[in-house]
Amino acid sequence: MSRYIHQLSDWPDFRWDQDDLAGRLAEIRHRQGRLLGRMEGLGFALQKEAELETLTLDVLKSSEIEGEKLDPEQVRSSIARRLGLDAGGTVPADRDVEGVVEMMLDATQRFAAPLSEDRLFGWHAALFPTGRSGMRKIIVGAWRDDADGPMQVVSGPVGREKVHYEAPAAPLLPDEMARFIAWANGADRTDAVLRAGLAHLWFVTIHPFDDGNGRIARAIADLQLARSENSAQRFYSMSAQIRHDRNDYYDILEHTQKGSLDVTPLLDWFLGCLGRAFDGTEATLATVMGKARFWERAARLSINERQRLVLNRLLDGFTGKLTTKKWALIAKSSHDTALRDIQGLIDQGLLKKDEGGGRSTSYSLVLE
Repeated sequence: MSRYIHQLSDWPDFRWDQDDLAGRLAEIRHRQGRLLGRMEGLGFALQKEAELETLTLDVLKSSEIEGEKLDPEQVRSSIARRLGLDAGGTVPADRDVEGVVEMMLDATQRFAAPLSEDRLFGWHAALFPTGRSGMRKIIVGAWRDDADGPMQVVSGPVGREKVHYEAPAAPLLPDEMARFIAWANGADRTDAVLRAGLAHLWFVTIHPFDDGNGRIARAIADLQLARSENSAQRFYSMSAQIRHDRNDYYDILEHTQKGSLDVTPLLDWFLGCLGRAFDGTEATLATVMGKARFWERAARLSINERQRLVLNRLLDGFTGKLTTKKWALIAKSSHDTALRDIQGLIDQGLLKKDEGGGRSTSYSLVLE
């Protein structure tokens, strides 16, 4: 008896109830069109700022799903540089951050380019520039070989692990991936949004790499969603929503991988998650519009380059509290210069002193 869907005789002939999904799919397509139209009305500068916010969130949350926390300022800086934007592009990024950003941007900015074995190997090598996952040496830029045993998704303490899923054996990977890649680059009558959900499920079920399969599966889904919109601009983050719904995400994957090839529940969940991701765009827009209003107000005031640098860092989501010492470090200035810069912004109504004083004195933005 087959335990997993990839062991079924008709794998990977997925099927679903089109009538059952039709209403939700139509709603998603309608919202997708409205969102793109709304973003086009923002103007080029705000569009780029919204895209920077979205891609930063996407990279951070996709890594968080796997238990890895990246530095938000490094991620934002790396993306800004690669998009040719001035905002937030001054912080040097570590190799692991650069790798994740490189993969995500290749997937979304080059969505029309064919998926290939070499392209996937490049993504994988970018994710693991040291050839290790944590302390463990892994095969990088090639399919796994199962030298240490079958690829399994497990949880629980050592000795009492629970196996949630076991992927196809390594000798099957070349044929499995060749079939997946051919489908991903082909065309059929399936709606492009549903293809994004199918691509994610199909890839993560094959689990072809030693590590990084979840992040690459979500990048493939983003690529397919970009194809569904015929646009490289990203204004919503599926990874951020999946991170929020992580338990449900793992549950539906396990249920589907241990079930039949009727993937209607999985696609229904995917569409619901996508709809909630659209809802999350409102937060991104609020951030972008708040920045725009702030700089409209600041345009009439006298602000030097050090002040502009630190204000941008605050607007981008500064971690912790801003103190004179932190200001001096960011702006590469003396303590006295930092104090003068801060006082100048307080006098102009852009900064305020927080509650408390003495050595713990900190400052916050004054937002409308």
